[in-house]
Amino acid sequence: MENSVMLKKGEGRSLKKGGLWIYDNEIAATDLKDENGCIVDVYDFDGFFLGNGFINSDSKIRVRMLTRRKMIGRDITIEELIDERIKNAWEYRKSVADISSCRLVFGEADFLPGIIIDKFEDVIVIESLALGIDKLKDYIVEAVRKVLIDDGITVRGFFERNDAKVREEEGLKREKGFIGEPFDTKVLIKENNIRYYVDVLEGQKTGYFLDQKYNRLAVSKLCKGKRVLDCFTHTGSFALNAAAGGASEVIGVDISETGCSQARENAELNRFSDRVHFVCRDVFEYLPQLKAEGEQFDVIILDPPAFTKSRESVKNATKGYKEINLRAMKLLKNGGFLATCSCSHFMTPELFYEAVRSAAKDAHKRIRQAEYRTQAADHPVLWDSDSSLYLKFYILQVCDEL
Repeated sequence: MENSVMLKKGEGRSLKKGGLWIYDNEIAATDLKDENGCIVDVYDFDGFFLGNGFINSDSKIRVRMLTRRKMIGRDITIEELIDERIKNAWEYRKSVADISSCRLVFGEADFLPGIIIDKFEDVIVIESLALGIDKLKDYIVEAVRKVLIDDGITVRGFFERNDAKVREEEGLKREKGFIGEPFDTKVLIKENNIRYYVDVLEGQKTGYFLDQKYNRLAVSKLCKGKRVLDCFTHTGSFALNAAAGGASEVIGVDISETGCSQARENAELNRFSDRVHFVCRDVFEYLPQLKAEGEQFDVIILDPPAFTKSRESVKNATKGYKEINLRAMKLLKNGGFLATCSCSHFMTPELFYEAVRSAAKDAHKRIRQAEYRTQAADHPVLWDSDSSLYLKFYILQVCDEL
């Protein structure tokens, strides 16, 4: 059968439970007439039809599933499917999130594998991470434009942030730039009534991390009259939410001078510069210094980058999470609050819980859980798709041992 793959007997267990990836070692046979990135039929070992997906014989993720329906000249075309998925994704965001700035498409969780689309006010940023979906980028741009404009939403322009290293594993070049007419890439957004400049050209990922929106709001409610330390502050989002919540003093720390400079600009934009200050330092080095100087805080926020991006490095990452939480707990006043998170899906909820629990034990602290949260609803978690659940976020009260 042309443009098809057949699974080995006993393989495809994740797929059959609802997952969307098929790995190279699960496939018994491939019949590929067209080039990589085309759509193939997927069959179980006994010939049972399982669905359609994009194939890339150069990737360990050999097939990224699109649908259980028959697509190739049958029930639905790829263009019709994209139109349907984009419209459904937008309608979902309208129901669950502040759509002024939001994640419009979250890859597999929106059944469009390998593509991220973020909306920053009237600017749309696209990150394409897989060959099959990358070939359809131009069509996807127009489908997004049509859905938004039909709903009365202004679209100033599109920008692609296809500079992630993972593209190389798909045989794709790393690149970034305008899709269509150029525009000012410094975009002013508002989140939780706080204004930020988002740099879609040079900012991390697509320019700004939208997934912590409501976690920032939850932390701000703890901060009235409090002294706050925001570690790995990036462009100051948690720090500014703390200030908006009435914090008496906020110190934001980040190793990037570019990030700290943007954070200072955002603090000035919101008239928080009198209470919010930023320090360009390595957090792992700075926290022991604060401890040695006898500093203490009422609230500490830990929002580090992913310490692990592979299963092989999870053990070392666990040590990193434990160390940073241990050092933070030692800087908290008795009864203070720790907001701590992990954004790596390889660091499972169970592993992250154990890292924080172990840190508390070694710090001789008792912890009480106030909240456990995940990513904002515009980053939906697709059950049985492991990669879509990545953010674990605790708000904990840290107390001295009795």
